[in-house]
Amino acid sequence: MSAEATNSVTPGQMPGGVSGPVTPTAPRRKSRPRIDLRRLGRAALLGPAARDRLPDAISHVVDAHRAHHPDADLEPLRRAYVLAESSHRGQMRKSGEPYITHPLAVTLILAELGAETTTLTASLLHDTVEDTDVTLDQVGEQFGEEVRYLVDGVTKLEKVDYGAAAEPETFRKMLVATGNDVRVMSIKLADRLHNMRTLGVMRPEKQERIAKVTRDVLIPLAERLGVQALKTELEDLVFAILRPEEYAHTRELIVRNAARADDPLAEVADEVRTVLREADIPAEVLIRPRHFVSVHRVSRKRGRLRGSDFGRLLVLVNEDADCYGVLGELHTCLTPVVSEFKDFIAVPKFNLYQSLHTAVAREDGQVVEVLIRTHQMHKVAEAGVVALGNPYAPAPDDPADGERADPTRPGWLSRLLDWQEAAPDPDHFWSTLREDLAQDREITVFRPDGGTIGLPEGATCVDAAYAQYGEDAHACIGARVNGRLATLSTVLKDGDTVQLLMGQDPASEPSREWLEHAHTPAARIAIQRWLAAHPAQAEAQQNEAREHRQAEERAAAVRPATADASDPAGPAPEQVALRPATGNVLTDRPGASVRLAGCCTPVRPDEITGFAVRGGAVTVHRVECAAVERMKDAGRAEVGVRWGEAAECRVTLVAESFVRPHLLADLTEAMALEGAEIVSATVEPPTQQQVRHTYTVQLPDAAHLPALMRAMRNVAGVYDVTRAQPQPQGG
Repeated sequence: MSAEATNSVTPGQMPGGVSGPVTPTAPRRKSRPRIDLRRLGRAALLGPAARDRLPDAISHVVDAHRAHHPDADLEPLRRAYVLAESSHRGQMRKSGEPYITHPLAVTLILAELGAETTTLTASLLHDTVEDTDVTLDQVGEQFGEEVRYLVDGVTKLEKVDYGAAAEPETFRKMLVATGNDVRVMSIKLADRLHNMRTLGVMRPEKQERIAKVTRDVLIPLAERLGVQALKTELEDLVFAILRPEEYAHTRELIVRNAARADDPLAEVADEVRTVLREADIPAEVLIRPRHFVSVHRVSRKRGRLRGSDFGRLLVLVNEDADCYGVLGELHTCLTPVVSEFKDFIAVPKFNLYQSLHTAVAREDGQVVEVLIRTHQMHKVAEAGVVALGNPYAPAPDDPADGERADPTRPGWLSRLLDWQEAAPDPDHFWSTLREDLAQDREITVFRPDGGTIGLPEGATCVDAAYAQYGEDAHACIGARVNGRLATLSTVLKDGDTVQLLMGQDPASEPSREWLEHAHTPAARIAIQRWLAAHPAQAEAQQNEAREHRQAEERAAAVRPATADASDPAGPAPEQVALRPATGNVLTDRPGASVRLAGCCTPVRPDEITGFAVRGGAVTVHRVECAAVERMKDAGRAEVGVRWGEAAECRVTLVAESFVRPHLLADLTEAMALEGAEIVSATVEPPTQQQVRHTYTVQLPDAAHLPALMRAMRNVAGVYDVTRAQPQPQGG
């Protein structure tokens, strides 16, 4: 599973008897020879072992384990093998091999990835409880509670149907068990890999069914757990079964390239070795052939493939600082393709991955991609959570060899536990998980304090708010993206800086409309959970949204068609008059904006009462309105309101914005909903996709001005609102 293993020239056997490709050779590290993982599945069991030594049948597992953990206690492995072999004795796989070869092969896969002894012990025993007379209690008595827990988790996962008809509650329980200890899923993934390797003995329709489940659920899980070595081989095995013609074509491309006399990757590798040797940077330079699916993707993207498209260079160094030293030397001595540079060391991916990515160009125009990482980063890149051992054990105080300590748990897995706790029902959790697994790209946005937030591609400021603040994000009132005010519906891009603006009212509510802009499970589940727990407020929000739509329709009926600032031709400055203010109501909350409820349309001298709503505003109802009783029953506190004296003020505001369709409609509607009577409006012709609006408005009270300006700034596309300088009065 290591880089050296991927450079081997041993042909594999794909499902259905299709031979694997011969890949280019590359320099090996000076270490013990790597084992072909498929050999064990074809090996016959050797004779019984003495009680005081390891059975010969697990010698490959022991060798692989000692390479990563030279001081490991091997006695649990010996006892686990003896129990597994005796329990499975007489059982055969459909391939005709003794069944014990399966847990041995699964354990070897994990040993090659660097799993610790407890995981390997549980792996050897992972089928005993389900397929033999061995009980969980016996496992616990002989190997301890930790091994018992892992075996129990894998046994439960075996009973899960991962297809479209999966029982959501069962699946949720299984993933919760997995989330509590990722080693359960590590064993399950290795188990599926070995089964996929030997799938050729199954009927074609069963091969296809298992391959689809692997594609839809287990490969995305492997990606999120960072176990790239398992993920890439599973992808190739699924590719061979579900798309055999494209697989055969890709295989032919790889075989033809391997037979070439010249190898641009080898030539550039020699150049890189020379550059780093002269710079006195100790490093290993390896060729990483692309796996089948990767070659297929590149072929579809670029058409005709050249020699450099069949692999990448991997540069392994000892310390983090050396990674940047290598990068500097390569960019100085070779021709860099700067657009290909990415720094996943400073900003690791959500699945623990760390590496520098760059590319250099040859004189013939071929571009060679280069990955630069430390040996420890490479171990985590290949094995993900498996390389962490027990991911919940305390991290060492003094990491070895100057390496930074590994994170103890992938962020995605932590979020998984939060989702299952917050999800209102199992069906919702299941559908949410499936949607999340379908997201195969992630972006990183930055907080003003320098921290980062990992989000799926297409995420909005709503998603960023819940990712950073959890359920406290209910109080979010807006955001700044790259320094400019933005609505919560703004879609974020990789590298954006996001400052989330939080309100101070502890009774702040999320808006039902946020669900339309929430893409992450964390955001959607938190909003839906709040709405389900506060039905009266949710109904009031629906009524409020209905009022807004009706108000928009009324405003559109009187709004000149030419008043839309989206016209790129740039109309001459226009004067626009819109609907009057909604009334003059005073509230016990200084500075709060006031909205007259559309459900009961209060007018002077109706007896009125008020309720606080999202954003610090107060909605005013007639006291006999049916909505008042519902909100009281829901525990909503009333806010004192009263009809005020006419104390209007007039002010001129300047709004600057980007050009977009319906901007003027949205902006003037936001102002009207804040109780501002627009006396006149001037819209200047757009310049460089920017437009300037000047509004003179009548306000019931000067205290309404901050809320009005805030509402205007929250309109999508508006990046600044200021008061105009007063003009001298004529004499």
